[in-house]
Amino acid sequence: WLGEPPRLFDLEYMKEQYHKHGPVFKTRILGRKIAVFMGPEANRFVLSTGMKHFAWRDGWPPTFKELLGESLFVQDGEEHRAKRRLIMPAFHRQALHNYMQTMEDITIRNLRRWEGLGEFKWADENKHLTFEIASKLLIGTDAGEESARLSRLFTQMTKGFVNVPTRWTWTPYGKALQARDELLTYIEQAVIHRQQNPIHDALGLMIETRDEDGVQLTMDELKTQTLLLLFAGHETSASMITSLVMMLAQHPEILQKARDEQDTLEINDRLTMDNIKSMTYLEQVLKEV
Repeated sequence: WLGEPPRLFDLEYMKEQYHKHGPVFKTRILGRKIAVFMGPEANRFVLSTGMKHFAWRDGWPPTFKELLGESLFVQDGEEHRAKRRLIMPAFHRQALHNYMQTMEDITIRNLRRWEGLGEFKWADENKHLTFEIASKLLIGTDAGEESARLSRLFTQMTKGFVNVPTRWTWTPYGKALQARDELLTYIEQAVIHRQQNPIHDALGLMIETRDEDGVQLTMDELKTQTLLLLFAGHETSASMITSLVMMLAQHPEILQKARDEQDTLEINDRLTMDNIKSMTYLEQVLKEV
C-alpha cells in the first residue's frame, strides 16, 4: 500500500469495531473484503471447532502456492488429514526424543560460536541455527558449506513470497523459482539416499510410514512436504526465539526466574524429554512470547 497502512493494523480501530460488532466483523484491505475474528472463542472456531467451514488453499496468494507446491500448506479437508497422518509419526514423542541429541549438539556449537563473536544480530543467527537443525533432521545435511548454501537458497526462495510473480530469471520471483528447484533437487537426492540407506530420522520415518490401506507418500509428495517442513521448521522458530531473547533482555526479573528454574533442575548430562517437561516456568514464558 501507499501512504498510511490499512486500518486493519490499527489496534484502536480494531478495538472500536470489536465493541461495536462483536468478535466477528468485516472490513476491507487494499480493496479486498476481509473477515476479522477476534478473541479466543472466535479463533478456536476458525482453527478447530468450525474449521470445516474454512479453506487454506484459496486464502494464500498464488506465489505461496507455486513456491511451496501441493503441500499441507494448501491442502484442505480429508486430503489434509490423510497426508498429515503420514507425516505425524516423524514428530511423535519417541521420534522427538531421538532428535534431541542432534538438536542439543548443534545448539551448543552455535552458542560457543556466538560467545566468540561477542556481538551479532539475533534474527540472522537464530535463522542460521534453526535452519541447521531442521535441515540436519529432515534431510541429513551436515554443518558447513552445504548447509550454508541451502540456507541461502531458502532465503532467496522466501523472498519470492512477497514479489510480483514475473518469471524472468533475473527478477526476484524468477530467482525464487530457481532456488525452489535447486532445493527440490537436493531433497530428491536425500530421499533416494534414505530409501537405499534407511535410518530413523524425520525423512526416513516419512518414507517408511503407510496408512491403514498401505498408501505412502509419493516422491513428489515427499519433496513438497519436506520443503514445507524446512520452511515451517525454522522461520517461525527463529522469529519466536528472537522475540524471546528480546523480551528477556527487557524483563531481567523474568530472565532471573527462568535461570533459577534451570539451576534447580541440575541437568549435568544430556537433555531429555522429561527435563523439558520439568521446565514449567520456561514453558509459560515461551507461550507468553
